[in-house]
Amino acid sequence: MASLTQDRPTLVLGTRGSKLAVHQSEWVRARLKELAPQVTVTLRRIQTSGDKILDVPLAKIGGKGLFVKEIEEALLSGDIDLAVHSMKDVPTELQPGLALLCIPQREDPRDALISREARSFKDLPQGARIGTSSLRRQAQLLQARPDLVISMLRGNLDTRLRKLREGQYDAIVLAAAGLRRLGWEGEITELLNPDVSLPAIGQGALGIEGRADDMFVRSLLSGLEHAETRTTVSAERALLHRLQGGCQVPIAAHATLAGSQMSLEGLVASVDGKEVIRETVQGAAEDHESLGVQLAERLLTRGADRILRSIYGTAP
Repeated sequence: MASLTQDRPTLVLGTRGSKLAVHQSEWVRARLKELAPQVTVTLRRIQTSGDKILDVPLAKIGGKGLFVKEIEEALLSGDIDLAVHSMKDVPTELQPGLALLCIPQREDPRDALISREARSFKDLPQGARIGTSSLRRQAQLLQARPDLVISMLRGNLDTRLRKLREGQYDAIVLAAAGLRRLGWEGEITELLNPDVSLPAIGQGALGIEGRADDMFVRSLLSGLEHAETRTTVSAERALLHRLQGGCQVPIAAHATLAGSQMSLEGLVASVDGKEVIRETVQGAAEDHESLGVQLAERLLTRGADRILRSIYGTAP
């Protein structure tokens, strides 16, 4: 393995093979070219377990870690030097020896409705079929519209949009950030207000992972770091970590900053949307991780522990 402190002329960036993942990695590579033109960054596509299994809900096959496991193994073996993830896919605990070396500025964190005919979420016809693979989205959409029929939708963005156009669904719900990054914002029918669909933890943010002791890559990436995004995402991830949450249970959170103050909203819901426990905390942004834990404790006290126990068998 090359020295982790000395300059290296080439770096290998690992990425999933989807159009969005490659686009995000190309964006990072372009930024690194601007910051360090003397370093050549090559892309290596890595197929993850989550990319191979497309006909089963994530909640049934292990959740978020399926999109990073093989990539983290490549980092640890030295086959690649850095990797770009969508933060909402990154487990709260990384493998020992790895770290999120950089979190760039966040894109729009909201969910986006893409409808074939309806002009908005409220205009969807009675009993409309909605495609999503997210239990978080399912629970919140059913809470707002119990009449809706939620159907599993897996695959990359191209595949999901194609299935909508083929008429398999009346509408689908995707992360706005991915659509914007690919220049497909024109497909969006409506950006869903967080009151209707609170975003996933870290949604809209990228995380660049590398070896914790790789000072060269860490230094290169410092020019891409966005302190406010790291602060808000860290608060959301602290809540998720305290709840020991994964894809098996609908958990959402979104943090916003106003100067030195943070507002953090979170929820835990039953899969059918019949029970949604929602709370907000405010405090100093510098206390972001403790705010995440504090909000998690409030949710547990209000009954989230019952929901989590019914799914996991034990309370967090």
